[in-house]
Amino acid sequence: MDQADTKTDDRNARHRQRIRDSGAREVLFQLPDETLALIDDIKKRQRLPSRSLALLQLIERGKEAIQKSA
Repeated sequence: MDQADTKTDDRNARHRQRIRDSGAREVLFQLPDETLALIDDIKKRQRLPSRSLALLQLIERGKEAIQKSA
């Protein structure tokens, strides 16, 4: 591994640590194209800065729906 790779790995590790320190986690998902299109549509319509926030909104709505039906 050369020095550039080591610097990139260190930078990525620090980034992931900052995410964990903020109380969040980085997760890799495999989603069907139509689900990703839905997330992108929500992101665009709501003018959100990231897919993560759009996905979080969907999860929160799902939690609310589950709580109402319980």
